Amino acid sequence: MRLNTMAWGSGDRVALLVHGMLGGAAQYHQVGPALAERGYRAIAVDLPGHGNSPAAPEATMDLFVDAVLESVDHRPSLAIGHSLGAVVLSHALPRLRPARVVYVDVPFDNPSEDPPAMGLRERFTAARAARTEHRLRTTRPGWSAEDCRLEAEAAANFDVDTAVALERSYAGQVVGRPTVPSLVIRAAPSRYVSADRARELEELGFSVRSVHGAGHCVWYGFLDDFMAALDGWREA
Repeated sequence: MRLNTMAWGSGDRVALLVHGMLGGAAQYHQVGPALAERGYRAIAVDLPGHGNSPAAPEATMDLFVDAVLESVDHRPSLAIGHSLGAVVLSHALPRLRPARVVYVDVPFDNPSEDPPAMGLRERFTAARAARTEHRLRTTRPGWSAEDCRLEAEAAANFDVDTAVALERSYAGQVVGRPTVPSLVIRAAPSRYVSADRARELEELGFSVRSVHGAGHCVWYGFLDDFMAALDGWREA
């Protein structure tokens, strides 16, 4: 499956950007240009069932990984994944072979039981319906008008059946020591990566940096802080 992509810059180094659930490539509308200014050719994908990519009602994590690998260059200099996108990247790592990888606000939970399809469908349908531009402007005061517009557009394009199939195919993973230089950037406080979990990830060998006051999509409203966290790690 070929995925829709967006690109910024023309540098020799490739940065792959993978969005989270209910999102899309346009989620990186500020991060992509910021990376281009740093000499990268930044490429963001719309995952299956998101944005302008095809739906995949029989989706599995392997299908998601295969679709990403079919649509982008292997061995990027940098790969960044947010939430679900971070999970997809972690599964793609052996074949993608990035030089460095960044996981944004993802806990890498331990395996869990297979969730029922009906409950997932209800949850995703409600989340999509609630993600309107008006509601986002009300509930996300730190987001720009463009952030809200693009997130609402992504929600409108989100395919519930694809998400349900993916979630039922994937029950978490046991994460070991990273095999390439790896950074976790978390919101602080974070609903997803607690302070205790951040310490556990550091003990495994991940670098962890926090952006205080940010939400789950960490760079929205905090782009300078997010890029400073990334730059400090890249240049260390």
